[in-house]
This record gives sequence, C-alpha cells and structure tokens, in this order.
Amino acid sequence: MTLTVVLAEDQLMVLGALSTLLALEADITVAGTASDGEEAVRLVDALRPDVLLADIEMPGLTGLEVAAELRRRGLPTKVVILTTFARSGYLRRALDVGAAGYLLKDAPASTLAQAVRDVHAGGRAIDPQLAADAWGESDPLTARERQVLRLAGDGLANGEIAGQLHLSEGTVRNYLSEAMHKLGAANRVAAARQARDRGWL
Repeated sequence: MTLTVVLAEDQLMVLGALSTLLALEADITVAGTASDGEEAVRLVDALRPDVLLADIEMPGLTGLEVAAELRRRGLPTKVVILTTFARSGYLRRALDVGAAGYLLKDAPASTLAQAVRDVHAGGRAIDPQLAADAWGESDPLTARERQVLRLAGDGLANGEIAGQLHLSEGTVRNYLSEAMHKLGAANRVAAARQARDRGWL
C-alpha cells in the first residue's frame, strides 16, 4: 500500500529536498506541496492525504494552527510537525492540537520516512530528547494572550493588534499586562522574547 503525503514548507530549497527524499521511498508518494499554512489546509482538504508534514513557522497559518484547523474540520489526515525548533513548549502545543509527530529537520531521512509510516499506523513519532523535556515547565499563556504577544513581539502597536484581532485597545492592553505578569517580564518585548524562547509562541 502506498502512503500519500502533503508537504508544507515555506523554504523552497527545504521543500524540494524533503520531496526528493520521500520520493525515494517505494511506499510513499508526495501528493502535493504547499508553501504556506492556508495553502496546506486547502490541499489537505482537497487531496485527503494520509499524512501532512508541516513546518511550524509558515506565512498565513503556522503548522500548529494548520493542525488545529484540520482537527476542527474533522479531517483524518495525520500531522507531523517538522521544525528546526528544539523547544519542548512547541512539542506540548503540537500534541495539544492533535499532531501525531514532532521531528527536527536535522533528523536522518530514514527517520522521516519511518515517522510517516508510524503515524499512519496509529502511532506517534516524536524526537526522543524533546519528549523527555516536554513535561517540564508548562505554558501559562492562554491562546488569546499568545496571539496578542506574538503580534506585539513582531513590533505591532496596540491599535494595530486590536485591528487585526478585532479587539478594543483596552482589551489588548489587558492581555499584554496579564502575559507580562505571568512571565515576570518588565515589558511586552521581553515577554514576547521569553515566550518565544520557551516555544510558547
């Protein structure tokens, strides 16, 4: 039986390399590729592949947001997050949104192919060191605090954040204040950096 895979990765060289590596496997077919999160959701919805391999940091939707959206739609495609970020906070969030795997991009090609087989068979494929670290410090931020803090970390002013998220400026200030308090950060930039370093953004 041939397993079908969709690849979602915004760096074209990495996307091409992953596609070439998986094409060498007799039982795996790359059904499609996407360069951003929204395209990934559309492709999975249209092609219904067995597995989606998705980067975390992509334009439009992150790999974690893609996984959450696929679960919301009730699509059966298994998601494996493939990333350069060896952060246990990311792994915890990936599992929370229903991802079946979390691998680092420097893993051997054979590990990647086996991960596709394992998650399709109902198992998990998780970097062992990250798995050991993942149950340490838990993420104290709510989903909305993460959204606001991510945009603040990108340099957006409160008014711009409010416009993007359809909130009032006062509500944005409250979310930022709460996030800073939880992280013990002196300002919004420090809070965003701290949360990003821990894999919570």
